[in-house]
Amino acid sequence: MRTTEPLTEGKEAAAAKGQLPRRDMTWLLIGTALLVGISLFLPRLTETPISGRFQTFVTIFLGIFIEAIPFLLIGSVVSGLLEEFVDKNSLAKLVPRRAIPAAFVGSLLGFIFPVCECGVVPVTRRLYQKGMPLSVGIAFLLAAPVVNPVVLISTYVAFGAGPVLYGRFAFTVLIAFAVGLLFSFARPQDVLLPGTQEQPHHDHQHSHSHSLIDRVWNALAIGGDDLLDMSRYLILGSMIAAAMQTFVPQSTLLALGSGPIISIVALMALAFVLSICSTVDAFVALSFAGSFTTGSILAFLVFGPMVDIKSALMFLGVMRRRVVLYLILLPLTLTLLITVFVNLNLGW
Repeated sequence: MRTTEPLTEGKEAAAAKGQLPRRDMTWLLIGTALLVGISLFLPRLTETPISGRFQTFVTIFLGIFIEAIPFLLIGSVVSGLLEEFVDKNSLAKLVPRRAIPAAFVGSLLGFIFPVCECGVVPVTRRLYQKGMPLSVGIAFLLAAPVVNPVVLISTYVAFGAGPVLYGRFAFTVLIAFAVGLLFSFARPQDVLLPGTQEQPHHDHQHSHSHSLIDRVWNALAIGGDDLLDMSRYLILGSMIAAAMQTFVPQSTLLALGSGPIISIVALMALAFVLSICSTVDAFVALSFAGSFTTGSILAFLVFGPMVDIKSALMFLGVMRRRVVLYLILLPLTLTLLITVFVNLNLGW
């Protein structure tokens, strides 16, 4: 789910006609072809000697995907509505300027802007352009993909009310607050790219010039684009998780997942590579729950939404390169320390 800039002329024309942009149509066709192919190919698998493993793979994959897709849909619609109707400039004027309150508010700002790791980067950029304090933006950038109502609900559905749910949100807020507080001592010009720093205010009249129905359709078009864009990450993550559960020997998973430290490192690396949307990653993590420690599951759910491959690349469009390196290493180190402590001392 990513919050987009105002639609380009091509997208506006497509939305006005009730059609999807060409890129979205391509992904829609690919997804449809994939699901149709699975439905046609599944009966043939029963005729092969390896039918059992393939059927297990397909069952696990579809279970993860079907259980997760409603939350991705909800998150995408919320993203579109926020982009079209929420005045971010007014919010920027309300946040505190002092270091500690600013970092704390930033870590909880996701409840107002419930965006995942894709949508949080452009939202943060626009907030910085409207005068958002540096520490607020950093804390929001790291915490918002987890600390928002959509992810709260999806994590509760996957794991219930327990250590994973409470630990995920508490550790995310703690890490985002700490990193945001550290950045409160930096100067914006040393952290942000020139185009990201505060810009003179310009009123955007394009939204107000359209009727309410037009704006709702525009919001839904943005949400649909986000849904189709993020579905590929969900499909890939679900397939990898299903493949590991199906084709990797259970003894190997148990050996890797039982270590108090190596299990954490393994799932943090997996979270970084998979780049799964935070609105649905709890269902992927659930598939590892029987083989990996609670600390490693928390590491997957805390570090992955903060920093993954796609979000790290997006950071480069907002911040200087060395700052992006800090934004990878600081959450990584803090997550590792906290989750190792969980494995060694709490016995969750």
